[in-house]
Amino acid sequence: MMGALPSGACGVRIRGTGSAVPDRRLTNDDFARMLDTSDEWITQRTGIRERRVLDLRTQGCSTLAQLALERALENSGVQADELDLVIVATVTMEMTCPSVACRIAGAVGAKNAAAFDLGAACSGFVYAVNTGEAMIRAGRARTVAVIGAEAMSSIIDYTDRSVSILFGDASGCAILQADPNPSIGCIYQHMGADGTGWHALYIPRRESDIPAEDATNPIRLGNLRMNGKEVFRFAVTKFKEVIEDAFTKTGLTPDDVSQVVCHQSNIRIIDAAREKLNIDPSKIYVNIDRYGNSSAGSVGLCLDELWRAGKITKGQPFMMVAFGGGLTWASSVWNT
Repeated sequence: MMGALPSGACGVRIRGTGSAVPDRRLTNDDFARMLDTSDEWITQRTGIRERRVLDLRTQGCSTLAQLALERALENSGVQADELDLVIVATVTMEMTCPSVACRIAGAVGAKNAAAFDLGAACSGFVYAVNTGEAMIRAGRARTVAVIGAEAMSSIIDYTDRSVSILFGDASGCAILQADPNPSIGCIYQHMGADGTGWHALYIPRRESDIPAEDATNPIRLGNLRMNGKEVFRFAVTKFKEVIEDAFTKTGLTPDDVSQVVCHQSNIRIIDAAREKLNIDPSKIYVNIDRYGNSSAGSVGLCLDELWRAGKITKGQPFMMVAFGGGLTWASSVWNT
């Protein structure tokens, strides 16, 4: 990782993007054969029709993270040895040491890059984008790969209906690079957390980590637990607040942005925020019906699909927004 850039202000450009999802589809009808549920019940409550899942015997989070990184490097025309930093946002790393970021940096030949994992659950990709952009603005890096990747199937108890139907596996990557135009890049970012609400969405490894009010939860240790009602209330409120804050602080309106790239949590949460803020449906991309909630993989996957479809328009701002376990939330508004 380089120590410093030449003196003077710089901007930050997104050079390219990439994403990866497993081939295997897990549909609502598949769940109906395993649990007391139906396609209609799941679709009405979540907007999800199918999600992608890895073969965990041979694959994991690093599989998807590496594929997304390789595709982003190809899309951007950046060489792996040009990377100064690799950040992987995830809560489903195969090992805490080494990090997913170190493993995939080594695998693709990013021999000059520092590398670390970042844990902010569903907010992780936006947290990582803000961190990478700030490192470039500060002159501590020139080219940064930011990846959100999750193997959610590795932490799901598929005997429990309340959580298992929601999540899928996916990854997304963006290559950020210094640009001589200081007006290019992130014009506003916000990151927040409320640790007092951690028990609403957590992955306990020990019995002693389970709060008394959740002691009768049948979900197995090592798997994701969620208080659905509490998370839904938080998400509906916070999602709207974070988007409103970004518009207020930048002076932009919904008409000014090309896209609001939001975390794919639940179609009812997305629709509620869109309607309250009067955002045109064409400006809020939705792929939750095909991929479910992929946590930190969600925003990066959406960004790549929008980028390749030409929906991130040069000269028009766009916004990324997410919220998740922690409880955490984040926004990032960009000039392109």
